[in-house]
Amino acid sequence: MRHVDDTTSTSKAALETQALKAAALQWASHDPDPATTARLHSWIAEEPLELADSFTGHLQFGTAGLRAAMGPGPNRMNRIVVRRAAAGVAAHLLALAQAELAQEQSAQAEMSRAEMDDAGTSSAGEPASQPPASQPPASQPTAYQPRAVVGFDARHNSEVFAQETAAIFTAAGIETFLLPAALPTPVLAYAVRAMDCEAGVMVTASHNPPADNGYKVYLGGRAVAPEARGVQIVAPHDSQIAAHIDAASNTAEMGDTSAIELAESGWTVVAHQLLESYEHTITAFTDRDAFPHRELRIVHTSLHGVGHETALAVLRGAGFTDIHAVAEQSAPDPFFPTVSFPNPEEPGAMDLAFALAEKVGADVVLANDPDADRVSVGVKDPSSGQWRQLHGDQVGALLGAHVVARGGHVGSTGIAGDEGTGAATPVFANSIVSSRLLARIAGEAGYEHVETLTGFKWISRVPGLSYGYEEALGYCVAPEVVRDKDGISAGLLVAEMAAGLKAVGRTLLDVLDDLALAHGLHASNQISIRVEDPAEIESMMARLRAQPPAGFDGSAIAQFTDLSVGTPQLPATDGVSYLSESGTRVIVRPSGTEPKLKCYLEVIVPVAGRDQLPAAQQEAERALAAVVRDVKASLGLEPL
Repeated sequence: MRHVDDTTSTSKAALETQALKAAALQWASHDPDPATTARLHSWIAEEPLELADSFTGHLQFGTAGLRAAMGPGPNRMNRIVVRRAAAGVAAHLLALAQAELAQEQSAQAEMSRAEMDDAGTSSAGEPASQPPASQPPASQPTAYQPRAVVGFDARHNSEVFAQETAAIFTAAGIETFLLPAALPTPVLAYAVRAMDCEAGVMVTASHNPPADNGYKVYLGGRAVAPEARGVQIVAPHDSQIAAHIDAASNTAEMGDTSAIELAESGWTVVAHQLLESYEHTITAFTDRDAFPHRELRIVHTSLHGVGHETALAVLRGAGFTDIHAVAEQSAPDPFFPTVSFPNPEEPGAMDLAFALAEKVGADVVLANDPDADRVSVGVKDPSSGQWRQLHGDQVGALLGAHVVARGGHVGSTGIAGDEGTGAATPVFANSIVSSRLLARIAGEAGYEHVETLTGFKWISRVPGLSYGYEEALGYCVAPEVVRDKDGISAGLLVAEMAAGLKAVGRTLLDVLDDLALAHGLHASNQISIRVEDPAEIESMMARLRAQPPAGFDGSAIAQFTDLSVGTPQLPATDGVSYLSESGTRVIVRPSGTEPKLKCYLEVIVPVAGRDQLPAAQQEAERALAAVVRDVKASLGLEPL
């Protein structure tokens, strides 16, 4: 009997392997990319695990678009997957245009019926004695032609993916614009609004490893409400696009995209004046009257990404000329040779910048991630004499304080899509996993404050938004221009702030001390747990819900919120939130872009006076370390 079971199991495995190889061969026969075709044949012959992983399921399109390692198969980023994604986005844009046409036709028909009813009745409510005179037929509404702009970074295959997207959009009847070179993501986000487009696609994997690429989608123009123009997609657009992609993928053979038409020409390559317009608009944010000082020595790194030329053009255009770029990292390089992980949040990523800053005697370090939608700030700590990176929440608070000093708004323009976000009362916003300090800064200034779910697709939608940020180094300082995080404009404002402080003998660290004295020392930390099997994340989240921690650092849990059921202020999302009696807050959620479980910790320590700041800092470090131990124990990572 045992022998029969083993034979059955072996036969089943053999059949599954045979079916997998057959599917892979079908995919290879349709693959337009010789490189991925060759890799696939190699996997068929020698790498059964790679083959199984690349053909088990398919990339899921969501509010983050697509992001994954490049390679063959439906579970990787490649030309077939991108062609289907482009076809899905195009179909969605055309469906939105048709839906608006149907609404207009319905409204016109209703108006015509009302006019006929009025014409057929006398002023006294009796039928008219004569039939109404014939009226000329009303002009019939027609569906608008959607417009889309496509951008790309300098990663492997980004330009190819962008060009094929432009070809598919054009063939579908969408007026399409292609950015002229590998440019920062904020330039694409700017273009969606400045060019009044219904959609924008950015081919980038942001700060992911070199092997990855991604596909980020924005909507704008007539496709969405005014407050959502130029913002990354959210529900229901994500699921609707996914359904169109599924339809494009539903073919008789794996990898067949022959039904997706690619135009040979017809799209417009955007002139370089668009980049100049972005640079000029961002440069104009600086307030030379209130903040005239420009004596600041800056070290800048783009971490082998596409931000170098644009960031330096903006800084220099604003009058900051003492800039030292990290030469080894200034040119775009998809291999990211000097960093183990091209993310300024990762340990060691800013080491070359700090070394240069020490050498030239810099005042501040600005580091953009590879697509330049984020910025990290480095300062020299006078207590240790060492350069260190400011936490994303610290930069978020500093920029909030600076925007307050500027009256609550950075600026406004008359570009298409500007709905006047400069509201009478400024509105600040940050994600729920970011520090609570911004809320206190806003409250003291008399501003409104809103908490959102994680991601700029939510932050950017806040009505009347003046300034928003998230702790992962993302800052939106002028939402009427770029309704997304923008590491270039945020870096410029950090420079403006730092130069003004230097002129009076102060630093960014001094402002952080001021904020601690006014609102308590807000100290935060993060635990990121990377897993191989996504099921581990589900297991840990289930454990937190079934066996919640009793407290943190000896303080009992006062409030528990299961974010998966939603709140009156927030849509449902996978996550849990704990607030202790002492005010310590812990939020745990799965990452939306990587196989990670992320834990966000914050403690608040009151500060009685400036001389108490060192003791408060020590207490905050002790408390955070204790909370880290408690959180890990709750996750089963350390013994209780």
